This record gives sequence, structure tokens and C-alpha cells, in this order.
Amino acid sequence: MNSLISLANAPLTDLVALGAIIAAWSGTGWLVEHPPKSRCSVTILMQDYRRDWMRAFITRMPRIFDVTLIASLRQGTTFFASASMIAIGGGAALIGNSGAINELAADLPLDTGRIDVALKILLPMAFLANALLKFIWAHRLFGYCAILMAAVPNEHDHPEALHRAWQAAEINGTAAKSYNRGLRAIYFSLAALAWLFGAVALILATIAATLVLLRREFWSHSREVILSRPPKAAE
Repeated sequence: MNSLISLANAPLTDLVALGAIIAAWSGTGWLVEHPPKSRCSVTILMQDYRRDWMRAFITRMPRIFDVTLIASLRQGTTFFASASMIAIGGGAALIGNSGAINELAADLPLDTGRIDVALKILLPMAFLANALLKFIWAHRLFGYCAILMAAVPNEHDHPEALHRAWQAAEINGTAAKSYNRGLRAIYFSLAALAWLFGAVALILATIAATLVLLRREFWSHSREVILSRPPKAAE
């Protein structure tokens, strides 16, 4: 209750900073998933490769490579889900010990102002909670994808082969979308920690996180490699 009261009495700069990070988080996610046609994001480009993967999967024998790859993707989601859960538990323990928070604020150059430090810790915890839910759902979807892949016939001319491969590719892409959303939430949870040092620090960290995400999706070297074409053979 005290935290809510402190938020209601917060300076305008803190409210602007809070609105900015939420807008940047949602806006970045929308832009990555709905990029302009003139410049697709890496996320969208990789979706086409996932479809190509499932088409090639139909006639690949043995399929141990594909099984290993799906297992690796699931392990990645498990790792980040576990890390997010541990971080949430640490934040909850810190909030539950108000005395330790006050001592920390007194010893470090933290800008508490009229907002409780506990409330400022809740912001990165909220992003981490979102990331945890996304990673859990991605892990489950990759499991669905593995089952669909197991149902794909080996014969390319089988009447159900292409359709089942398409189903597996779409579920794979949906799982990847949820996984990427979880990663973006982690980026912004790190930026949200800057609120402990004041509203200006939060705005600067939000800008930095947004620029890093946009660069990696739209202007990274990996994107150039994905779009590259094989060199022409020497005549």
C-alpha cells in the first residue's frame, strides 16, 4: 500500500520514465514482429528458414540432427526460465526485507526520492515475470513441435507430408516468437534496474536497451549474413 501511495505521489519525471520504458518495450516488440516490408527483422527472416528446415526434414534420414536441434532449443528455454525464476525469487526476498532495502539505499548512491526502493525493484521483477511466462510457453511449444515432427512422413510424395511439415514449422515459429519476447523482457528488466539511480538513468537505460535490440534485429552483421547470396563461381 505504501508503495502505491508513493507511486501516486511520484514526480512527473519518474512517471514519464516509467511510461517510456513500457512504451519502448511494447513498441520494440511490435516493430520486430511487424517490420516494414523494405527491411525485415531477423526474427521474421528466420521464420522462412524454419519453414525451409521442415521441408528439408521430410526426406532427411536419419533425423537425429533435427531431434538434437529441437532438444537444444528446449534446453535454451529451460535455462532462461530457470534463471528468471531465480531472479524473481531474489527480488521477492529483497522486497520482503524492507530493512535491508533501506540500508542499501543509504549506503549506495540511489535516488529514492518520493518512491520506495521496493516499488522500483518491482519493475524489473514484472519484466522478469513476463519473461518467465514466455519461456515456459516457448518450452511447451517446442515440445509440440517435436511431436509434430515425429508425425511427418519420410516420403515427400505422401499426401500429408507437406501439410504436417508446415504445421511443425508454424508451431516452431510461434515458439521462437515467444522465446524472443522473453529475451526482450530480460533486456528491459536490466534497463529497469537503472530506476534505482533515478528517472534520468531509467530513460537512458531504456534508450540503450531499445537501440541494442533494434540494431540486432535490423542493422546487425548477422542479418547481412542471413540475406547474403553465395558468391558467383569464377569463370
